[in-house]
Amino acid sequence: MAELPISARLLTGQMKNNTVNMARAWAAFCGLLLAVANVCAEEQQAGLGWLKIVAFAGHQTDFSGILVYQYDNRVEASRITHLVEPDGEYEKLESLDGPKREIIRHHGQVWCYIDHKMVRMNDHPPQIRSRFADLLPEQLSLLNVNYHAMEGGVERVAGYNTQTVLFWPKDRLRYAHKIWVHTDTGLLLKASVLGEKNQVVEQYAFTHLQLGGSVDRSWIMKGKAAGDQGTAPAMPPEINKAEKNQAEKIKNSDWIVDALPPGFKKIKEIQRPMHGKHAPVTQIVFSDGLSAISIFIETDDKDKDDVEGLYSRGAVSMYHKVVDKRLVTVVGEVPPRTLMQVFNSIRYNGK
Repeated sequence: MAELPISARLLTGQMKNNTVNMARAWAAFCGLLLAVANVCAEEQQAGLGWLKIVAFAGHQTDFSGILVYQYDNRVEASRITHLVEPDGEYEKLESLDGPKREIIRHHGQVWCYIDHKMVRMNDHPPQIRSRFADLLPEQLSLLNVNYHAMEGGVERVAGYNTQTVLFWPKDRLRYAHKIWVHTDTGLLLKASVLGEKNQVVEQYAFTHLQLGGSVDRSWIMKGKAAGDQGTAPAMPPEINKAEKNQAEKIKNSDWIVDALPPGFKKIKEIQRPMHGKHAPVTQIVFSDGLSAISIFIETDDKDKDDVEGLYSRGAVSMYHKVVDKRLVTVVGEVPPRTLMQVFNSIRYNGK
């Protein structure tokens, strides 16, 4: 959650306070302090260890299930299927609400079911696997710095036993998270994002899940057939071949953010073509290990739809505004006040 895909998005936490009797002797106090530190360190490593298990299981487990996404008093349901074949992983996402939508992904290629045929897409849709499936070692290190991780109890989700893990932020600039991990496979079955008052900001959860070899595999041929036919990718007509070859080009844009929340590190800065845009857009991505903040900078095209304002959906907030003839957009899985703090500190440091 990526992208949500994998999204998304998804966890929560609670704080554990320890009290010490001030009347105890100094030696006893130091011994207790050391014991508590060791327990907390072990608990922290156990919590982070579950994320490593989730990352592995997200790539190695065959499953199919109904995934429910709840946000802002709304509920959306999808069927998600993941299969591991000799030629790699296959993922399929089917909407169960509203218009029929179907997405298949394999080897970095994405196909979308449009007008009764599969069309290969250039722009990736929201990530449909667990957001932890691609967690990097440096992101785990960031988690260790920015969150208290602790194991909770064992709870049932979709008929399976899960281990709960809590991630409580060390400041008020980010959300708390909670995950439910299948104790047998390590698959992420549920994830929540909590606000300051422990209210659920957004939540993903499987309500039905089928694991193992009995998962239907017949749909895989649809993705292979689409690839064999070489269906043309849905590309913006204004993007020429040269621009396509330079898509997601790494660059240093000279844009600086002075007030990032502690622990957020730049993990990517690229220039990429985007659908509906006449020129490449600069994208800068920051992460604290669980949450991401993306900044998009583009030439102002004076589009009437680019109305300044703050928008939120679940845990994701967005704000954009024209600054010095450029449209600057900030999108992040952080509280709105944190997003505005970031936006108001953006400046151009170039000539």
